[in-house]
Amino acid sequence: MLAVAPSRTPRDAVNTALPAPGADELDHSRRLQAAIHAEIARTGPIPFSRYMERCLYAPGLGYYSAGRTKFGRDGDFVTAPELGHLFAQCIAEALAPVLRTLGPDADFVELGGGSGAFAEVALLALAERDALPRSYAILEPSADLRERQQTRLRAALGADLAARVRWIDRPPEADWRGVLFANEVIDALPTTRFTLRGGEVYEEHVALDGQALRIVDRPADLLVAGAVRHVERDLGRPIEDGYRSELLPQLPYWMQAVLGSLRSGVALFVDYGYPRAEFYRPERRDGTLIAHYRHRAHADPFFLPGLQDLTAFVDFTALAEAGNSAGFGLAGYAGQARFLIANGLAGHHGRAAEGADATALYRLGQQVKRLTLPDEMGERFRAMLFARGIDPAALPPMTDIDQSGSL
Repeated sequence: MLAVAPSRTPRDAVNTALPAPGADELDHSRRLQAAIHAEIARTGPIPFSRYMERCLYAPGLGYYSAGRTKFGRDGDFVTAPELGHLFAQCIAEALAPVLRTLGPDADFVELGGGSGAFAEVALLALAERDALPRSYAILEPSADLRERQQTRLRAALGADLAARVRWIDRPPEADWRGVLFANEVIDALPTTRFTLRGGEVYEEHVALDGQALRIVDRPADLLVAGAVRHVERDLGRPIEDGYRSELLPQLPYWMQAVLGSLRSGVALFVDYGYPRAEFYRPERRDGTLIAHYRHRAHADPFFLPGLQDLTAFVDFTALAEAGNSAGFGLAGYAGQARFLIANGLAGHHGRAAEGADATALYRLGQQVKRLTLPDEMGERFRAMLFARGIDPAALPPMTDIDQSGSL
C-alpha cells in the first residue's frame, strides 16, 4: 500500500522569503536533482532517510560534499565554535582532566570538523593545560571541508601542534584511549520520518510526481516499526494516527561503530534536541525536521537540494540508549548554558575582556548571549557525556544530570 502524505505546514519560515541562488548554484542543485530523480525512476520511491543522505553527502553534489561556504556569516548557519573562542575553551577545560588522567598515549577524535575553528582553539587551550593528546584526529567525510580545515590549522598552529593533527576516513578500528567529541553531528544523520495510519506504522518515502518530488507513505519495515513501538512503550502511550515525526533506528549501530574501539575515556556530544517525552509531545505533530538556507530556517526539504542543510532535532533518550548499548555509562547530561558555566565560561570571558576595546567587549557579550540564553543556544542545545574505564574524579561537572542514569 502506498499513500500520499498530506502537505506540510511551514515550521519556521516559508521559502518565498528565501534569497535567490546564483546561476552556478542552480546548475549544481539541478545536477543533484537529476541524480535523485534517476534513482527514483530506477528503483521506485526511496525512504526519506535515503533522500536526506543524498542531499547532504552525495559525492561532489551533496550539501556537505560541495564547495560552497556553510558556516558563519557567509554560509547558512552559525555553530558554537564559529561564534568565537569561548565554546572551545570551555570544552577543552572540561576534557583536559580526562586526557591528563589517561596520560601521553591518549588520543582525541573530533567527528565532523566544520571549518576547523574548534580544533584550532581546543588544541591551543589543551596545550596551556598540559593536556595535549598524542594525536588529534578529525573524521571528516567532506573533501572540501577537509581541505579548508587543513589550510586553517596549518596557518594557525605552530609546527608541534599542527603535526599532531591528522584526518581519518572512518572511526578508529584498533583499540584506543582518549576523548571523542561531536558538535552538531547527530542532527545531521539521515533521519527516518514515520507516521501512523490505522494504528500501523508507515515510513515516509520520496516519489516522483512528474518532474516534482513529493512525500508518500509506505508500510514500515520491521526495523522502523520496531523502533516506533519501542518509543511508544517508553512513552507509556500509543502515538496517535496522523502524527509525524523522526527517529534514527540505525543510531545504536552507528554508535557502536563510532565508540566500539574506545576502550577507556569519554565521548561528549553537543547538539540541539530534547529528551524523548519532550521530543514526542502530542502537539509536535509534524516532528522537528528543518532546512537551513542563508540563515533562514524553513520547512521545505525539496527546496534546492544540495544547497541547503537538512536537519532534525536529537532524541537524547535515544542517544543515551545507544551509548549504553555500546558499553558506555551515561556520565552527564546538561543544557549547554549550564555545562559551559560549570566549565569556566566566566573565567574565559574575563580573561578575553582584559584590555579589550568597546567593539571587542560588545562581541564578547554577544557571544555569551548566543551560547547561554534560553531562546538562543543555552537550553535548546544539550551536552551528553559517556564514559568507560575512566576515574570518575576526572569527569567534568554536569550540573543537571540525573544520577540514576535515566532521562
